[in-house]
Amino acid sequence: MPTNFTVVPVEARADGGQDEAAEAAEATEGTEGTEETEGTEAPGPPEGEPDCQSPGDGNPRENSPFINHTEVEQENFFEGKNMALFEEEMDSNPMVSSLLNKLANYTNLSQGVVEHEEHEEDSKRREVKSPRMGTFIGVYLPCLQNILGVILFLRLTWIVGAAGVLESFLIVSMCCTCTMLTAISMSAIATNGVVPAGGSYYMISRSLGPEFGGAVGLCFYLGTTFAGAMYILGTIEIFLTYISPSAAIIQAETAEGEAAAMLHNMRVYGTCTLVLMAMVVFVGVKYVNKLALVFLACVVLSILAIYAGVVKTAFDPPDIPVCLLGNRTLSRRGFDVCAKFHTANNSTTPTALWGLFCNSSMPSATCDEYFAQNNVTEIQGIPGVASGVLLDNLWSAYADKGAFVERKGTPSVPVPEESRAGGLPYVLTDIMTYFTMLVGIYFPSVTGIMAGSNRSGDLRDAQKSIPTGTILAIVTTSFIYLSCIVLFGACIEGVILRDKFGEALQGKLVIGMLAWPSPWVIVIGSFFSTCGAGLQSLTGAPRLLQAIARDGIIPFLQVFGHGKANGEPTWALLLTALICETGILIASLDSVAPILSMFFLMCYMFVNLACAVQTLLRTPNWRPRFRYYHWALSFLGMSLCLALMFVCSWYYALVAMLIAGCIYKYIEYRGAEKEWGDGIRGLSLNAARYALLRVEHGPPHTKNWRPQVLVMLNLDEEQRVKHPRLLSLTTQLKAGKGLTIVGAVLEGTYLDKHVEAQRAEENIRSLMGVEKTKGFCQLVVSSNLRDGMSHLIQSAGLGGMKHNTVLMAWPESWKQEDNTFSWKNFVETVRDTTAAQQALLVAKNVDLFPQNQERFGDGDIDVWWVVHDGGLLMLLPFLLRQHKVWRKCRMRIFTVAQVDDNSIQMKKDLQVFLYHLRISAEVEVVEMVENDISAFTYEKTLMMEQRSQMLKQMQLSKTEREREAQLIHDRNTASHSVVATRTQAPSTPDKVQMTWTKEKLIAEKYKNKEPGVSGFKDLFSLKPEWGNLNQSNVRRMHTAVKLNGVVLSRSRGAQLVLLNMPGPPRNRQGDENYMEFLEVLTEGLNRVLLVRGSGREVVTIYS
Repeated sequence: MPTNFTVVPVEARADGGQDEAAEAAEATEGTEGTEETEGTEAPGPPEGEPDCQSPGDGNPRENSPFINHTEVEQENFFEGKNMALFEEEMDSNPMVSSLLNKLANYTNLSQGVVEHEEHEEDSKRREVKSPRMGTFIGVYLPCLQNILGVILFLRLTWIVGAAGVLESFLIVSMCCTCTMLTAISMSAIATNGVVPAGGSYYMISRSLGPEFGGAVGLCFYLGTTFAGAMYILGTIEIFLTYISPSAAIIQAETAEGEAAAMLHNMRVYGTCTLVLMAMVVFVGVKYVNKLALVFLACVVLSILAIYAGVVKTAFDPPDIPVCLLGNRTLSRRGFDVCAKFHTANNSTTPTALWGLFCNSSMPSATCDEYFAQNNVTEIQGIPGVASGVLLDNLWSAYADKGAFVERKGTPSVPVPEESRAGGLPYVLTDIMTYFTMLVGIYFPSVTGIMAGSNRSGDLRDAQKSIPTGTILAIVTTSFIYLSCIVLFGACIEGVILRDKFGEALQGKLVIGMLAWPSPWVIVIGSFFSTCGAGLQSLTGAPRLLQAIARDGIIPFLQVFGHGKANGEPTWALLLTALICETGILIASLDSVAPILSMFFLMCYMFVNLACAVQTLLRTPNWRPRFRYYHWALSFLGMSLCLALMFVCSWYYALVAMLIAGCIYKYIEYRGAEKEWGDGIRGLSLNAARYALLRVEHGPPHTKNWRPQVLVMLNLDEEQRVKHPRLLSLTTQLKAGKGLTIVGAVLEGTYLDKHVEAQRAEENIRSLMGVEKTKGFCQLVVSSNLRDGMSHLIQSAGLGGMKHNTVLMAWPESWKQEDNTFSWKNFVETVRDTTAAQQALLVAKNVDLFPQNQERFGDGDIDVWWVVHDGGLLMLLPFLLRQHKVWRKCRMRIFTVAQVDDNSIQMKKDLQVFLYHLRISAEVEVVEMVENDISAFTYEKTLMMEQRSQMLKQMQLSKTEREREAQLIHDRNTASHSVVATRTQAPSTPDKVQMTWTKEKLIAEKYKNKEPGVSGFKDLFSLKPEWGNLNQSNVRRMHTAVKLNGVVLSRSRGAQLVLLNMPGPPRNRQGDENYMEFLEVLTEGLNRVLLVRGSGREVVTIYS
């Protein structure tokens, strides 16, 4: 007989192990008929093997409630030899038979309230009872109870009276259609796999990702919290208006102050009720849960009483007189007899109504003009369903604030310029009414469709019950609302419908007067149902906040994930009560309702979006059991939600979207990274694939060119980055734009080094986060560094998103004897970038470069433009100055004039060129003349060649060393004879002049021409070895020395120097000399960026 497991999802560790809690949670329970005894341990490992779990492939597994590993399982795995071929994989991958066994016995623990009720202080595990709730009890009734609520009892008659039957029908139809489409989308998501308790937050976050999930989850939390405030306000309104008006603490001194006094009373009683409810929730949620059936019974009985009252009006309408003065409705609070005079015993005496409108009770008294010219009539407030009053109530009767509630078709004598003085017993409208405002007030009455999905952990078959129960509940409640609209319009007089607080009925609830057998059925029923709804909101909202906090996606909310020892969300309840108090301080039910409408509509909008995205992406995991969905329905539902948000209140909608947007960006910026396989990630992948296919064809236009950088990092022995400032420079250069690939090479084989590679990649990613470098990390394990760097240059990137620029640090230790090959790797990398037609940036003294937090208040960025190789030298300073570090630095451009150049014209041309490029910079032309090669140059060249020969000899055998020495001697002798026959020294820059003139040019030529040969002989007599030097190396060294001197004279104090990087020699035997030339060229400069362009133009003067 199979063993029953209680499987608890746990986070798998990277080493394949699991914590003690997970092992304890997987204790077998209820084992019957098995031969194994409890506590059987798995056999230890064979001798010679370490006593530890194999790490598998080293990758953390995805969380799954079905794939967990215990010692007992491993014992079963290794019992037979039939599967010996797979035994090395069995520590990380379970056998199919074991997996199917767990699937068959999987029990979805009921979460939330039930968990806390069953908690025991000793934390002993109980035997888990399989949930028994079906569709009717588990989904249908909770949805019915949540949907039917305070708006139905307190505001629906008023909405019908103001908007008319037709427009009210439209309002209800729109809102019910919105929730029906959302329910269809929700059913598809809820039946796509096992949905733990968590409702809409869980569904949205796992479908749309942590950013959307957190934003919409918090909006849903705020909506639920404000719903609690609305229910509490509804409870207090029923109590103070219809049950016990005398309980008001604050009394109004004048009629005008009654509304303000009512709001103050609502605040006082609402706060007290909130504290009481919060204490009930804090003490024990089980009491709220047990009372849920009572609250549900109140709702059902109240609705049945309404229908019974409607049926009764067909043959026996109730006698409910309403007093009218002209066509204006009068409030019945200050008089009993609806007449101006009372006749008794053949005498006529003024009534109490006369005294309200006149200055005395005498017939000759001065009365209100409208009262004097219009008659007092009495009509039936509820004439019955057969009276034909429906035709009068079909059309809307919107009014401004303070307007009279008037009956259509009743004769009235208008009075010019009447002052609406207080104290007269008229029924007045308390707020301005219009269509969109009524939509916002009504919409909360259709919310509550998530009640079934919130209880998914308690259902016998959630994937069947949630769609069926939710859709049936929406159909039922939609029928109730639509039929009530028609029946209210057909039974009740229009002036009574528009009388929000029943003032014409002596302060009685309008819908209660319609009910049978007694108005108190509705009053008491609505009181308890709204009270229960408030309690349930205060129970559900803290748990929703606790679920969001425990997900860890919003760091500052983590404190609300903690609670009492049994898991009760104490801190979350406190925050919920504080937010709820803000809604109570608003005090007006009509003002709070649109606020929570916004939050619920936004939540429903994203449920529809989640379903539409998953359907359109056709992800392999999207296989809902509920088949009656379509992306067009989800899209229609999403559009309807968005439209209703702006219909209700455009400014509330903008505020709600701003709140959600801020939370989204905060989670994106600071939140923990979660991978939930969400649809937005799939959408991003599809969009990325589409974009990559679009940019595949051909190189970008010059106007679109920007450095797409491959950053080559060096790692130390502990896989840490040697030069973090290289990433700082990357961030300053890129500012988050374009492509950045951070590459590194690990020496070895991948099978041996994959753990080190993961560690190195984590180190690089964390450093990228610290330096705010937005890009991708690509680490290569190669047999040697040289091949690894070549592989990166060739293969990094994808499709059209490939790098065009390589950024690397200068190998500072290239001269050290223990690092003889660093310069070879460097020079070969330079050759690789040239062959790949990629630009190369080499940062020398990279550890002196500024961090992202530093700011240069002043200084220069100097560009030494010796060779034009595409304009990258011009573009780099411009890009750097976009960043805060370099923003206040000036840009200076130096260019070198040869002997035959017109330096004045060069300067003008360069200024015009920069003007057309829209780059502001100072321009200077540096002129250089020919002169003899100095002794310093010869000495530097001699030291360089001696060192290079020594490096070669370290790698040669004895016979090879002798042959190499003979070759060097022959070559030096031949080169000496060639140099001796030369008539003049090679052209090298030395002197700096402002302008060239013809006379200066001739004088310099003659001055340098005469002592040519004798000068050489004098130098060689000083040190005969100089005559054996390779004259090509001498010339290169001469250029490096002289150019370095010129650069130092102008740019020694510059914050950054950008310099053309000369290419490596074509003859590979001179590579070590090339490094020496670059070292001499940049000697004495603090921060240098050597730039070698790709040859293609990267700047243009055209728009």
